[in-house]
Amino acid sequence: MPTLSWVQRLYRRLIVTSSQQCPELSENARRYVADNFVLMLVSRFFSKLADALSNPKIVLPWVMETVHAPLYLLGFLVPIRESGSLIPQVVIAGYVRRLTIRKWVWVVGKLVEVLAMTGVALVAWLGQGAVAGWSILLLLVVFSLARGFCSVASKDVTGKTIAKSARGQTNGWSASSAGLVTLVLGGGFVAVGGEELTAASVAILLGAAVILWSLAALAFSRLHEFPGEAETAEIHPIKESWQRLALLGRDRPFRHFVITRALLLCSALTAPYYVILAQKAYGTQPQLLGLFILASGSASLVSSPIWGRFSDHSSRRVMMAGAGMTLVLGMVVFFVDRVAPQWLASLWLLPGCYFLLSIAHQGVRIGRKTYVVNLGKGNQRTDYVAVSNTLIGVVLLLLGFSGALTSFVGLSSLILLLSLMGGAGMFMARRLPDVE
Repeated sequence: MPTLSWVQRLYRRLIVTSSQQCPELSENARRYVADNFVLMLVSRFFSKLADALSNPKIVLPWVMETVHAPLYLLGFLVPIRESGSLIPQVVIAGYVRRLTIRKWVWVVGKLVEVLAMTGVALVAWLGQGAVAGWSILLLLVVFSLARGFCSVASKDVTGKTIAKSARGQTNGWSASSAGLVTLVLGGGFVAVGGEELTAASVAILLGAAVILWSLAALAFSRLHEFPGEAETAEIHPIKESWQRLALLGRDRPFRHFVITRALLLCSALTAPYYVILAQKAYGTQPQLLGLFILASGSASLVSSPIWGRFSDHSSRRVMMAGAGMTLVLGMVVFFVDRVAPQWLASLWLLPGCYFLLSIAHQGVRIGRKTYVVNLGKGNQRTDYVAVSNTLIGVVLLLLGFSGALTSFVGLSSLILLLSLMGGAGMFMARRLPDVE
């Protein structure tokens, strides 16, 4: 029996299958299934860890506060980062399908992300005020568009290089390992203590993310991808996109789901305001940033398997539960800020609320992903995902203007207003048909 390489031993230890059990892959790809699994695992690990270091709900709001950017710009961080990659995906996919080798789309997209985040790090180090804030948003637009190319290419390359029975496990192993490292990172900030984080310290944090994305691109470039089928017919992505949008008019359950999903954006949109509220009440000490990172990572590790199991029984109820939690948390934070604002200066209160908010967001996220997959079948499911992603991207951009309300109502009031969306989303989700 031939001696197995360390790559093959690792693959067999982590995945319960063999390279011969991959009928969905080409004959050439089957020879490299173990190598591609390890490379994809490494690439996604570095990429997810870099995402954690530049989290738009925690780290980027911290950057904006550090450079003293106008508060109204804060509301655009999450919408721009998400919508820039969601809105153009329908159009991007039409052009990516023309390529026989698609891994380079991902690599180039990741390198553009590296350049954009390098710019953000330099602004964090050298910039101040409104100019710095607007510069960060502009660079975030570039970053987000590049992320959209990576998203489309990643799915195609994964289908060509990773065995079907190992795709979910690849995501699971990379997310789990990155989550554990994120917890260690957060614990490190908590343990360091000391003075407030300077602009240079935050820039170094983003610089570490840049290095990790570069390593991810290097690992992805080494994948053994062989030429596959390419689209040869004339493509009209924009025309096809408009045709898909007609689904909203004729498909009532899908239209109801899109409205519900738009209202459930509350769990993502309120998150940056928890961070800024904590900064204003407590300061910018490393312990506070570490606690928020710990809250985010631990919430994902603890709650995701539970929400996933619950979603298999009723994804509609999972969305309701996540929306309800977001509403209650928003009411609690608003009440504390009005009645006992000194409590907000506690090191644990707002990070603890953020932990619960992150659990709620995981429920909303897993519930709506499960629901849309179960709602449609075949190509209908593909259209559901493409149309809903594009529309939600547009809604996110529009909701970015909510940050301007902080000049009139204050942070806690804005948290309450956005959380009330959760109440409306909970009501809408209750009226959705069960699809499990």
